Amino acid sequence: MPEHAPISNNKSPTDGANSTNVGESSSEEWDLIIRPHASLLTLQLGEVWRYRDLLYLFVRRDIVSFYKQTILGPLWFVIQPLMTTAIYVLVFGQIAGLSTDGLPQTLFYLCGITFWNYFADCFNKTSTVFRDNANLFGKVYFPRLITPLSIVVANLIRFAIQFCLFALVAGYYYWRGEASMQPTALLFPILVANMAVLGLGLGMLFSAMTTKYRDMMFAVQFGVQLLMYATPVIYPFSQIPERFRPLLAWNPLAPIFETARHGFLGAGSFSPLGLVYSITVATIVFVVATLIFNRVERTFMDTV
Repeated sequence: MPEHAPISNNKSPTDGANSTNVGESSSEEWDLIIRPHASLLTLQLGEVWRYRDLLYLFVRRDIVSFYKQTILGPLWFVIQPLMTTAIYVLVFGQIAGLSTDGLPQTLFYLCGITFWNYFADCFNKTSTVFRDNANLFGKVYFPRLITPLSIVVANLIRFAIQFCLFALVAGYYYWRGEASMQPTALLFPILVANMAVLGLGLGMLFSAMTTKYRDMMFAVQFGVQLLMYATPVIYPFSQIPERFRPLLAWNPLAPIFETARHGFLGAGSFSPLGLVYSITVATIVFVVATLIFNRVERTFMDTV
C-alpha cells in the first residue's frame, strides 16, 4: 500500500494566500447566491425575469388544470359568462326591473360580468397563494412573487377569451344602432392594468393574513360577493340614490366599470378624477401588500 505523506499544520504566508484564492475562486463558481431581502419593498424583478420559464409553466398549469378531465374543455370560458348573463337578465332585468341606462340588458350585464370576473378571479386565487403552494415553497427556492403573478397572467388569458365574446355581442348591437363606442374605449389597457394591480395587491394582502388567521379565507369569499353589490356591475351608477352616491364613490372599482361602459357601450359616466383616484388606491394597496408579503414570506413556513 502506498504510504501517506505526513500532514503538517505549519502554513507559510504563501500557503495562506493560495487557500484564500482557492476559496475566492470556488465562490465565484456559484451561479446563484440566495440572500435574505435587504428591503421589504424589493420586488425581485430581476429574479422574476430570470425565472420567466417557471412563470410560463405556472400559467400553463393554471390554464390546463381548469378544463382538464372535462367534457367541454375551454368552452367553459365562454359558457360561464353566457349562463351568468342569462340569469342576470332574468333576475335583475325582468323580475327586479333594474335600469340599464337604456342599453340592451344582455350587453349591459355581459360587460359588467366580463370585467368583474377578471378582478374577482385575481383577488380570490391570489388570496390563498401561500396556503395552496405551501408544500412547493417548503422544498425549492424561487421568487415567491412568481406565483401571484402567474395567477394574474393566467386570468388575463381567460379575460381575453371572454372579452372577445363580449366584443362579438357588442358588434351585433353596434350594427343595430343600440350601442356605440366612445373615445374613452382607448383607456381599456389602463382599466385592465388597474384591475390587475388592485386584485393582485388585495390578494397578496389577504394571502399574508390567511397564513396565520385561517378564517380570513371565509371572509374573502364572503367579502368579494358583497363587494360586487357595492360596485356598479348589475346596475348603473346613475341609478344609485343621491344619499348613497358619496359612500359608493369611495369604491375604487366604480370608476373602472363606469369608464368601461362609457367607452364600449356609449352610456354611463366618465370621471377622469375618479379614474385617477382608482389608480392611486390600487398603487397604494399594491405597495402596502408588497411590504406585508415580503415580511410574511420570511417566516410563513413556521405558521402555515
